Amino acid sequence: MVAEPKRGGSGAESEGPEDRKPQSDEARSAFAPPAGVEQPGPADEDSPTSEFALPPGLTTGEHPVVPEASAFDTPSTYSSRNAPPAFTPAHGMPMVKLIKEAPWQDRMRTLLRMPVGDRPVPEPVQRHDEAGPAVPRVLDLTLRIGELLLAGGEGAEDVEAAMFGVSRAYGLDRCEPNVTFTLLSISYQPSLVEDPVTASRTVRRRGTDYTRLAAVYHLIDDITSPDTDVTLEEAYRTLAEIRRNRHPYPGWALTSASGLLAGAASVLVGGGPVVFLAAAIGAMLGDRLAWLCAGRGLPEFYQFLVAAMPPAAIGVALTLAPTTMWDVRPSAVITGGLFALLPGRALVAGVQDGLTGYYITASARLLEVMYFFIAIVIGVLVVLYLGVQLDAELHAATALETVERPVTQILASMLLCFAFAILLQQERNTVLIVTLNGGVAWLVYGAMHDVGGISQVASTAVAAGLVGLFGQLFSRYQYASALPYVTAAIGPLLPGSATYFGLLAIAQNDLNSGLASLSKAAALSLAIAIGVNLGGEISRLFLKMPGAGRGASRRAAKRTRGF
Repeated sequence: MVAEPKRGGSGAESEGPEDRKPQSDEARSAFAPPAGVEQPGPADEDSPTSEFALPPGLTTGEHPVVPEASAFDTPSTYSSRNAPPAFTPAHGMPMVKLIKEAPWQDRMRTLLRMPVGDRPVPEPVQRHDEAGPAVPRVLDLTLRIGELLLAGGEGAEDVEAAMFGVSRAYGLDRCEPNVTFTLLSISYQPSLVEDPVTASRTVRRRGTDYTRLAAVYHLIDDITSPDTDVTLEEAYRTLAEIRRNRHPYPGWALTSASGLLAGAASVLVGGGPVVFLAAAIGAMLGDRLAWLCAGRGLPEFYQFLVAAMPPAAIGVALTLAPTTMWDVRPSAVITGGLFALLPGRALVAGVQDGLTGYYITASARLLEVMYFFIAIVIGVLVVLYLGVQLDAELHAATALETVERPVTQILASMLLCFAFAILLQQERNTVLIVTLNGGVAWLVYGAMHDVGGISQVASTAVAAGLVGLFGQLFSRYQYASALPYVTAAIGPLLPGSATYFGLLAIAQNDLNSGLASLSKAAALSLAIAIGVNLGGEISRLFLKMPGAGRGASRRAAKRTRGF
């Protein structure tokens, strides 16, 4: 007989093969309480628990833990006796109200000079869809506008103000533009918890066209104005039209203006009709040779070097010519040619960037000016060395005789400014204003230096200050850039004669006199640049401030005191 298996007994003895299979992870968990331990009740769905919650009955110290109702409630560990200094000052936070009637340059510059936390919340000027502004397109448009301004010679602070105004008008309030000599970048942070969006653009080529610069300023004025609706597509279309527009003056007009500028400068330093004609021919030959070098892809250094040689060669040739029929002043011919080449525009922009705190851009601009000046020095010195070897009668002591011709000199200075404005491709409605501004500058300089006997550097600084003052007032009245009203007006004040004297003394192996004269030329150049900038800053005293309250006042960096 086969014995039947016993029923009951232990579970191991009663389990069959199917019952001995391992249980799943869901059935057996390491966190499941073992058998014999009181099982927890079902979780309340209305009050879910958290793994960070403290178990019941557990305390962290003497005081029980009291949950805070809101993140903005005062923490339980806060003590008024040991409280840190309050962030809000006793007089309260200043309220900033921007004056809409002020030009956008002043409003945006005021915001840029304020701390980020003190800037008021912007009101988007231009409309966009419900999804918000297209951030990549707004940043790209901003960089393209800044590129045209920087390539046209605008100062770094004005370029940043323009970029900030465009991005702010399209609803991007937390934007930080950054401008260097050849690189523009802008960063936008949507919120404190989102990653910032950064875009950059490189300026590969620079050119002088103040008509295009004025058109860009008009576009920025329309974008930042609440009375004008400019969509992104319309802004892109207008910007493309500005880029495609040709220069207002043809090439032959620019070459003629270069000759006219050199001729007027030679008359300004004592030349006559023959000197005027010789200086004009030399400058036009130099201009054509520079254009030829540019077409061959040579850098600007060699273009300046080649352009400086024809006026100097004509001056030396007139010295060697055996004629006494006319009152010929070869030194005036060479000086007139130097007036047409001295980089006054880049010098003023470089010093302005340095005075406003953009030291990297200022260093790059001044280094560029130094390279151009060295190129001019090399071009003129080569010709002067040849003239000295040929026994040319070039004497620095009697090179230029002081001739009191106030009416002729004032007319010559105005003619010089007129030709300079053509070379800068200015709008036709600004040529007359800048011509009058240059005439006033030379009148003030002549009255102080020739009549009053004041030093040349001080007289130049005061005259340049008036140029900057009137230029800023004109630009604010027209809601445009100040460069078209300032750059050409400083033409008569450029140190052409001091530069020539220094080069001539070096060519005759008189290094002490040459370096002294070149140092004087550098001092005059700095006086021009600082005077223009100071005049522009003084003009702001006559303008309505774009803000109200202490928060809108202009902030400046404190003196470092040597550390």
